[in-house]
Amino acid sequence: MMFGGRSWHGRIYDLGKMNFRELVFAYFTYPAIQVYLLVAVAGAMLAGMLTANGWRAALAALAVVLLYPLVEYVLHRWVLHNSLLYKLPFTARTWKRIHFDHHQDPYKLDVLFGSLASTLPAILLITAPVGYAVDGWAGAAAAVAAGAVCTAVFEFVHCIQHLNYKPPYEFLRRIKQAHLLHHFHNETANFGITNFFWDRVIGTYYASAKEKERSPTVFNLGYDSAMAERYPWAARMTREPMLERSSYRERQVAEGAVESGRH
Repeated sequence: MMFGGRSWHGRIYDLGKMNFRELVFAYFTYPAIQVYLLVAVAGAMLAGMLTANGWRAALAALAVVLLYPLVEYVLHRWVLHNSLLYKLPFTARTWKRIHFDHHQDPYKLDVLFGSLASTLPAILLITAPVGYAVDGWAGAAAAVAAGAVCTAVFEFVHCIQHLNYKPPYEFLRRIKQAHLLHHFHNETANFGITNFFWDRVIGTYYASAKEKERSPTVFNLGYDSAMAERYPWAARMTREPMLERSSYRERQVAEGAVESGRH
């Protein structure tokens, strides 16, 4: 077990009840975050040993940083929100773990974090070819390191967006509000996490609940009782009844806190 892993054993972290200091502790003691940081250090060291030109390795890393928001958008919109994932028995478990559970309970920290079984292969498969095209194996190592850092940053920003905390910077407050609208008002838009550049370019950005009708599937992503009966694999792994309507807590967020940025 990695350092700090015991602090997660048997515990449930609720972002709606945590403060910023508690989040920082939970974040850095989560095993997946530690793996990302180790991969980043190892990749950077390997790139330094292999490269004949440090600038080219740095360029490979920069390419990944610039590409990351687009990858973030594409994966969120066309993979995580793709109903095909719950319709297939061999992908239903993964879909449930990496996204359905998070929409069911956006405050539960352990399902907010991505699963290493999904994130690490994605980092390697997406970033290594980009880096290799720029600087061979040294560029691949640098790109993987950059991808791991970007993923760690992505996870922390995502945590902040669900933490009962008002960020001190306007940019963070804006992206927090936009992401909460995705969770509590309409999930068919605002697919960015760290920024909403591609939402604006593609036309899926909205800044206020007044701009878009409330979605009836914002909590279940369309996987309602009828779908669960037809495609039961994800439902069989769900211990508690699936949430199809917002509770009082979620209505508060959608109707008030989202607009003010308090949550």
